[in-house]
Amino acid sequence: MTSPKLPALCCVILSTFASAQTPAPTPPAPKKVDKATAYYHFTLGHLYAELAAAYGSRGDYLSKAIENYRLAMKADPSASFLAEKLSDLYVQAGRHRDAVLDAEEILKQNPNDVNARRILGRIYTRMIGDSQQGKIDQNMLKKAIEQYQKITELQPDDIDSLLTLGRLHKVAQNSVEAEKAYKKILELEPANEDALTGLAVVYADLGDSRRAAELLQKVTEKTPSVRVLQALANQYEQLKDYALAAETLRKALELAPGNTDVKKEYAQNLLLADNVDDALKVYTELAEEDSKDPTAQLRLSQIYGQKRDFEKARAAAKKALAIDPNNLEVRYNEVTILEAEGKTAEATSALKNILSSTAKRTYSAGERANRVLLLERLGLMYRNNEQYNEAIETFRQIAELDSNLGARAAAQIADTYRIAKDYTKAMEEANTAYKKYPDDRVLRAVRASLLAETGKTDEAVSELKKLIDGKDDRETYITIAQIYEKGKNYAEMAKAVDAAEKLSESKEEKEAIAFMRGAMFEKMKKYDAAEAEFRKVIESNPKHSSALNYLGYMLADRDVRLPEAMQLIRQAVELDPNNGAYLDSLGWAYFRTGDLEQAEKYLKRAIERFSKDPTVHDHLGDVYFKQGRTKDAIAQWERSLQEWSHASPSESDPAETAKVQKKLESAKVRLAKEMANPGASKQQ
Repeated sequence: MTSPKLPALCCVILSTFASAQTPAPTPPAPKKVDKATAYYHFTLGHLYAELAAAYGSRGDYLSKAIENYRLAMKADPSASFLAEKLSDLYVQAGRHRDAVLDAEEILKQNPNDVNARRILGRIYTRMIGDSQQGKIDQNMLKKAIEQYQKITELQPDDIDSLLTLGRLHKVAQNSVEAEKAYKKILELEPANEDALTGLAVVYADLGDSRRAAELLQKVTEKTPSVRVLQALANQYEQLKDYALAAETLRKALELAPGNTDVKKEYAQNLLLADNVDDALKVYTELAEEDSKDPTAQLRLSQIYGQKRDFEKARAAAKKALAIDPNNLEVRYNEVTILEAEGKTAEATSALKNILSSTAKRTYSAGERANRVLLLERLGLMYRNNEQYNEAIETFRQIAELDSNLGARAAAQIADTYRIAKDYTKAMEEANTAYKKYPDDRVLRAVRASLLAETGKTDEAVSELKKLIDGKDDRETYITIAQIYEKGKNYAEMAKAVDAAEKLSESKEEKEAIAFMRGAMFEKMKKYDAAEAEFRKVIESNPKHSSALNYLGYMLADRDVRLPEAMQLIRQAVELDPNNGAYLDSLGWAYFRTGDLEQAEKYLKRAIERFSKDPTVHDHLGDVYFKQGRTKDAIAQWERSLQEWSHASPSESDPAETAKVQKKLESAKVRLAKEMANPGASKQQ
């Protein structure tokens, strides 16, 4: 290889040097500028750097390049780009120490020599390490920050150095100083994309996704790019505004139609935004574009499952499993399909098989985390199926697997005893765990809920108020509202709901507040106010199954607007076909319309899932009595009273118990008459 001819190269370099120079403020200690000498040494330095690159970073060429750049910088200190090139050459030559010593020697003579500080800053920055891998040299980071702080003090309008300073503070997790650096840039250049993006990242790290999104939106309005649009979409995801995230990613996809990663993010956000049809279309395209992508097939299976097209759901699931048979999410998808089909026993068995086949003596951190999630899911499945002992045993395995999750497991166990109506054991479990984990918020909330169940509302609220610290106050206020609801103190419940509402930002959070308020008004028998709140929820989210069911049941229970009640409850059941509460509502609505056959069908399905609910047994007793099946009605009402007798003080309802008792006594009288006069019996 021959080196390029010097004369032609000099012409290019001289023009490059002239265009690369940018006006800079006069240094604090100005030196005489000799541009001719600077040009000459820059030319030689650039030539030697080119030769070094051509010949595999030969040391002699690098040394000559470094020496000439140093002479050029000495001749013209205002050419700041020389410091960058010189520091890069020092790094390329592996002469970090020489660079530091040379720069420090210059600073001894002139502490305000900006170029020397630039060299030090760049060298230290190169030696920091990789923040993404968690390998940070804190000493180098500190030194780099010190140099760039001094540079920006000497040259306050040096935007590049301010950007570097902001990024270094970000690596140091000093959000306050990073914010200051980026804001200084925006004072100088309000539309600076790097500063807007950097400041957005700072806000995102602080959890202020709204401000981060606002800044990124400004960037995309001026100069939209795939990178910034993806960052903006991520902030919308943090705000749980998946529809807006999907729209933002659609714009990114227009800029880069072939970007598969963006397309996958777009499809995922469509799915999260409940835009199922569009998500189906995009995932179908992804599956066609890459037949070996298990995620695309998995998502297709999940979408078809949501549409209750189980044949297509299983076909896609089979393809995903064939592509990646060891993928835990792909395997777990079978459990989800079985659950959606109402095959609880099969779903439980499938999940147990996954846990059994992946059992090991030791687990990596990721494997342990996944196993905890699967164990917790199995415990919840057992609990929902009223297999309380199995649920408790499963939750205990979580603590055995990861001792750091002892409080979490104890909270689930205590809650399981509560649902099983074994309040003594529930309180024992909670108290024991509370002594061991006194600072765990979830456990303290569960314990407070148990106190309320046993009628100790004031004590429960007092415990919860200790958790108000400006961190998770919204959740705390919601729990306090639920405690007051158990104590039937609706005035205080309203205050807690109002407090939680002030801290609610996302659409989902606001929906939850409106739902709570609707339930509160219903219990206060303020039905118009309750309906107004439920309507708010449904208007915001037409697929909010809980609001649809609650409003429909409220109408049916009062025997008003039955066609509308039926429509609302059917919608809820379509969204969640195996929900015991919804099945009870539908059965009760059918009873109100006089369709006893359908009423019996849905109430019996509800009892399969809610065998300990006194209201469901009461409803089925009413159906049997109206059918003339007096013995069956008596059995259901006796079971209802039995369950009422096990209810906690907060759940007990003397008025409802009295109604069931009265119906039971009346049925027994009727049964006695039927037995005395068999010919007149209507018993089937």
